[in-house]
Amino acid sequence: MVSHKNICFVATVDSAVSAFLLGHLKELSKYYKITVIVNTKNIYFLENISNNILVKPIKFSRKINILNDMYCFLWLTFFLLKEDFTAVHSITPKAGFLAMLASFIAKVPVRIHTYTGQVWVTRNGLSRFFLKLCDKCIGRLTSYNFVDSTSQRDFLIREDVISLSKSIVFGSGSVSGVDLNKFKHNKKFSNDTRDQLHIPRNAFVILYLGRLNKDKGIFDLARAFTYIKDPNVYLIFVGPDEGGCLEKINLITSKKSSKIKFFGFTKKPQQFLSASDVICLPSYREGFGNVIIEAAAMGVPALASNIYGISDSVIHNKTGLLHPPGSYQNILECLEFFIKNPDTIKSFGKAAKTRAIREFDSELMTAHWVDFYKNYIH
Repeated sequence: MVSHKNICFVATVDSAVSAFLLGHLKELSKYYKITVIVNTKNIYFLENISNNILVKPIKFSRKINILNDMYCFLWLTFFLLKEDFTAVHSITPKAGFLAMLASFIAKVPVRIHTYTGQVWVTRNGLSRFFLKLCDKCIGRLTSYNFVDSTSQRDFLIREDVISLSKSIVFGSGSVSGVDLNKFKHNKKFSNDTRDQLHIPRNAFVILYLGRLNKDKGIFDLARAFTYIKDPNVYLIFVGPDEGGCLEKINLITSKKSSKIKFFGFTKKPQQFLSASDVICLPSYREGFGNVIIEAAAMGVPALASNIYGISDSVIHNKTGLLHPPGSYQNILECLEFFIKNPDTIKSFGKAAKTRAIREFDSELMTAHWVDFYKNYIH
């Protein structure tokens, strides 16, 4: 039964809502009136989820834009003052800063932000100081902070961004968990994807799946790949290019261009995961790294950098391998180990799948969110 309580979710872009919140919104809308404030051109993008969700579009900018940011802040403040929300819940940094400040001014009783990774970790100087200060302000203005991994929570506490008393990590981590009905290995997907990309069905395939951004360590992965001598090994990059990364990757890997495949944004990542032997996430900064548990659910082990967030999604030497960030030599060593040890790939993949099913089922994560709201939204 839907109560009279209203919850407002705020995110910078609709892709973040689609990636992290769909299951939670669907279930929460059975009990609460839900409003989603987000930058979107399609206010009906959640209509298949529930008829109890209202989408309010706002033109957030992902980068700092003082005039636009001020407009969004004022719009949010007046909107929250006008409406009777019991809780405001933000996700993504820009939305978090503006929404938590506006909801504090509007005296919304419960204010929640979800931390999924920090941009400032790889920055220096004034940029780092300012972005970190924004995260600190969010942490001070909230009633509760959801954090998508234990190691990230501990890092944020050490950096005095958030306090332990207001911080919550659900289960073993992640914001949304993994949809076990969607992420299942499919032999037909594997064959069709390899055929489409002109990759032999008996080849060893390395997959990078995510935004192409220098902070993701993709240039280290590309450099490591150039040193692999086995001619039957391929590397696939899947994801939108941010900042012309493809050009530099092509330059780095020019001598092995026939072994590297590129594919832009996809709504069907499971097709590429089915075609892969190992997934790589060599990031310098990251939240939980949900793509790793999605791969794990399909029996695909991970090779990833040993940083906070990611270290919670991979058990080293059991569900994958962890390497120091920024080291293409270590990436190369790990890849060669996987290539030469197919039995280990199978063992790691099996353990990863077992863990994903046991600890990261999206239904389990949604249950945590619903329980929280039922206990704290009165």
